[in-house]
Amino acid sequence: MISLFPAGRRILRGAEHQALRVARREAYAQGQIRSIADQVRGVQRLDGQGVVADLQSADDLFDVLTARNGCPVQGDAAGLTKTNLSTMDQTRKQAKLDFDNTPAELIGEEGKGWDTIQTVLDLAAVALAAEQVGGAQMVLEMAVDYAKVRVQFGRPIGSFQAIKHKCADMLLEVESAKSAAYYGMWCASEMNDELPSTASLAKAYCSEAYFHAAAENIQIHGGIGFTWEHPAHLYFKRAKSSELLFGDPTYHREQLAQRIGI
Repeated sequence: MISLFPAGRRILRGAEHQALRVARREAYAQGQIRSIADQVRGVQRLDGQGVVADLQSADDLFDVLTARNGCPVQGDAAGLTKTNLSTMDQTRKQAKLDFDNTPAELIGEEGKGWDTIQTVLDLAAVALAAEQVGGAQMVLEMAVDYAKVRVQFGRPIGSFQAIKHKCADMLLEVESAKSAAYYGMWCASEMNDELPSTASLAKAYCSEAYFHAAAENIQIHGGIGFTWEHPAHLYFKRAKSSELLFGDPTYHREQLAQRIGI
């Protein structure tokens, strides 16, 4: 249902695809999950609760972020309980994770897990921005195609000024989002110093562009766009869930301001 524009497909290959796969299984619970080093067995022990997005199977490897460390946990580890959550976007599963003295491994050095995880999250934000642009382009095309064939008052609705304005605004935002995503993907491929700031910029702008385009697509379709049988609602739900995944636009604008020193 969700399309990716060509550059988005390319960036999801190799390391970037791995970054997105891991980060989507990130347990976001800083301050809620405690890690205690088990010096005897050489492992970390986790206690607490977190939420993971894009849950696909019981054998997934979860990368749990605590206040100090990043700790991979096997999906079938002892003391780990997974509870599926009800979500607006049924195509992206989420679950609550409960840890009770659950064994885990330490990523990198003690107390420095966040540095590694932050880079992974920046790569994931760029990859998700590519998906959002693909979705925005798709709903734009759906809206324009429908406006050409839907006849009202003896003429296609695309000839009405109000519909023209909606489609023009959607096109402007989609093309601008492409530019942000393309630059973010270039920074990700180069792994340069601009990646943190461009990742937040791309995620913030592409999130809003996709959500607005998905909402306008429903409006242009009119009554049929609100029905369960039409796919417009699937894009709308994915746009909203993607807007919040890895931080909403407000969060990323604040991140961008901090990262560029404003």
